[in-house]
Amino acid sequence: MPSPSPSPVPVVLLGATGTAGHATAHALKDAGHDVLAFGRRDPGINGITAQIGDVGDVAALTNAMRGHGAQAVVSCLASRTGTPAEAWAIDHRANAAVLAAAQAAGVQQMILLSAICVQKPRLAFQHAKLAFEAELIASGLRYSIVRPTAFFKSLAGQVARVQAGKPYLLFGDGRLTACKPISDRDLGRYITACLSDPALQNRVLPIGGPGPALTPRDMGEYLFEATGKPPRFRHVPLRFIGGIGTVLDALGRISPRLATKAELARIGQYYASESMLLWDDVQQTYDADATLEFGQDRLFDYYDALIAGRATLARGDHAVF
Repeated sequence: MPSPSPSPVPVVLLGATGTAGHATAHALKDAGHDVLAFGRRDPGINGITAQIGDVGDVAALTNAMRGHGAQAVVSCLASRTGTPAEAWAIDHRANAAVLAAAQAAGVQQMILLSAICVQKPRLAFQHAKLAFEAELIASGLRYSIVRPTAFFKSLAGQVARVQAGKPYLLFGDGRLTACKPISDRDLGRYITACLSDPALQNRVLPIGGPGPALTPRDMGEYLFEATGKPPRFRHVPLRFIGGIGTVLDALGRISPRLATKAELARIGQYYASESMLLWDDVQQTYDADATLEFGQDRLFDYYDALIAGRATLARGDHAVF
């Protein structure tokens, strides 16, 4: 388990208004770090200084880092939809601006929130993330590239369906993919530990939450049990979503709007067919046992909180169901 921070440092945080970034801001603050959140909106967290600005403005970022005396930069920037234009603008160019500003300001360390799905890149946002990862590694800064598995919010979209008595939707038999979900809170704590733990520095870090690995079928079965509803599953063939993508891809050649929808369909198909676990390139398979675990929060406890009304779900642009 990562060790706690031995001494507070001034940190500039990008992406603090997103769910993972917001949790990271709290974790940094709780660890005693002096946090400046730079971005278009104030995250509204007591004890954290906010500065409004454009994350693509290298000069403004450099001045902010210098003014804060930043020793480290944490980027939780991520495109909302994953479509090509947005992915290259945010996952690559905005992060490249952050890196350039950090170098100009003399910052020595950068922590990047990436994603475990870049292990098998087929989508625009994955290639954009990988392109920046390579730039960060080559930069000379002390770096940590955190690649989390599935987020709780991404796996909770069918809670309301089951509560309403609707069937739980599965692609195929529901056992094709698996993941070790990690909460925003645990992810924020892990990112914070990268500031001070040498074992987490100058490394690419695939990380999941506490196991075991769960399949969509496991999630559906738990929801029916937790809500007291009779189990009802509806199986959707993978070729269905693939066919939608093929049609939209053809139509997208004459309509930018449909081209965007085609990319969203490809993203949906990817997540329906690929596990969010460590990929073993030698064995050509996902390895649940080799996927490292961190934290204490469990997905099914989050489901219980949603069902009881103790938690709310804000899924944004990545919703599938």
